[in-house]
Amino acid sequence: MNHDATIRDRRYSWCNVISEEEARKKILETVRPLPSRRLALSQALGCFAAEDYFARLPLPMFDNSAMDGYAVVASSSTKGARLRVTGEQPAGPDRRLPISPGEAVRIFTGAPVPQAADAIVMQEDVTRKGNEILVNTEVNAGDFIRRRGCDLAEGQRILAKSERLGGATIALLASQGIADVMVGGEAKAAIVSTGDELVKAGAKLEPGQIYESNSVLLGALLERCGAVVNLVQHCPDERQTLLETIKRGITNHILIISGGVSVGEHDLVKDALYELGAQIDIWRVAIKPGKPFLFGKVNECAVFGLPGNPVSAFVTFLQFVRPAILKMSGAADFTLPQVPAKLAVELTNDGDRAHYVRGKLEQGRFTPVGRQESHALFGLSQSNALLRLAVGQSLKADEIVDVQIWDR
Repeated sequence: MNHDATIRDRRYSWCNVISEEEARKKILETVRPLPSRRLALSQALGCFAAEDYFARLPLPMFDNSAMDGYAVVASSSTKGARLRVTGEQPAGPDRRLPISPGEAVRIFTGAPVPQAADAIVMQEDVTRKGNEILVNTEVNAGDFIRRRGCDLAEGQRILAKSERLGGATIALLASQGIADVMVGGEAKAAIVSTGDELVKAGAKLEPGQIYESNSVLLGALLERCGAVVNLVQHCPDERQTLLETIKRGITNHILIISGGVSVGEHDLVKDALYELGAQIDIWRVAIKPGKPFLFGKVNECAVFGLPGNPVSAFVTFLQFVRPAILKMSGAADFTLPQVPAKLAVELTNDGDRAHYVRGKLEQGRFTPVGRQESHALFGLSQSNALLRLAVGQSLKADEIVDVQIWDR
């Protein structure tokens, strides 16, 4: 049997449509986490920790004042007491000022509390005359003192392996004197769009042509996932050009090909991948939109073939490509955030595939937006959530449903 015949046999052997759960499982079994790397804290936002981190220092590191006011001994500071001001402690180096019953030390927020003091009286609650204050409130031991370690204890875990680093977590690490962290690998990606009908922005449109937008969409989604896009290329429906472009794309960890993965005579992607030695594990998934989805590997590159319609490309990216990137990057949770919402309208899925309905989640209420068709990019642009309708499922208006949300 010649090479072309072998490719044709492979092409027509892929007839089974698998469930999205099966597809996701197969993809996650195939991809592997990338080697970890060390980054400065300033570069680590959005990355995933490659190891656990523990507190080296307590927070706060010393007893300090929660207010501007006066450090006092509570037992000698009853309402109406007059206290002599003996010194001042600003935030900064501890002046180690002494204090005795009947005395007060002027103190400011964040300043170390004098050792013998056990309470802070707010400046609003005293009347000062010269070097003396009159206490105008009841004072209890412990008032307005932040105790050493009350926020964080030494040895407490502050960042778990596979946890995403947010801004507050980075600040917490910095408070421990940590300057850099070990994080998961950085996925490098290539995007290839296909189709004679597509034209770059700024070029003249001929009859029957449209502007290419999927590479922009996919680039933005990849960036949101923390991947780096090294190649963006458009290919006409021409075999040799596609082969050469795919060869460049597979030097990355991920190659996403938009369009050309269906069953038409101009859908050349599968045959091109086979010619380059690809192992194709998935072709066609039982979801709407997004049935003509492909996944395979060429050498160490994970290849995703997404439908050419933008909404289909968007949905399949979120359901299949995003989890793969997260695993490569060191994450442990690959699912989209899910929240409960009240459904604004009645919905029914009479089809033979699970349907991802695009809509807007506002004030706890989910409303489908626009035409629920695979080309309807405007409706997608107004959406911020997906509702999965299983085959045969019917939902009533005002029913509580779970919706998936994403970073816009």
